[in-house]
Amino acid sequence: MNEVQNTKPIVGIIMGSDSDLPIMQAAADVLTGFGISFELTVVSAHRTPLRMVQYANSAKKRGLKIIIAGAGGAAHLPGMVASITSLPVIGVPIKSSNSIDGWDSVLSILQMPNGIPVATVALNGAKNAGILAASFIGAFDDTIGKKVEAFKQTLENEVLAKVSKLKTDGWQNQFD
Repeated sequence: MNEVQNTKPIVGIIMGSDSDLPIMQAAADVLTGFGISFELTVVSAHRTPLRMVQYANSAKKRGLKIIIAGAGGAAHLPGMVASITSLPVIGVPIKSSNSIDGWDSVLSILQMPNGIPVATVALNGAKNAGILAASFIGAFDDTIGKKVEAFKQTLENEVLAKVSKLKTDGWQNQFD
């Protein structure tokens, strides 16, 4: 893993409840791996709406470049934050204990009205949210961009190694 060089956070990771942390940890792990500084906290759209407004209003002034917002159930946090800030927001729908198989969270984040976009990843897809945030940052930061390119090359190499193994061992012998 790479050390985070800049201690001033440029990504905000927020979640509606601390029960979301086991999912959102994946975004933090990815950002740490890319050497991207971040902050992580709980901001509930329903239980702490004034904190949510203050967080979204101050994010850009505090140096954040992007916000990853995870929420379950009604999942209003990503959209409400996106309605307040001009920063890009990546929404992570979370299958929570009161969820309807996660579909309520997915649709709450995905179906934003025109003018308030939220980039939405898969249910519990915080890892992809971290990769997407790194890609956005890498578009303007060559160091991060090269790390994202190397990461994607690693993915390709892993698939090609599996292709080679299938050719060598045969598909019938893959599950022994």
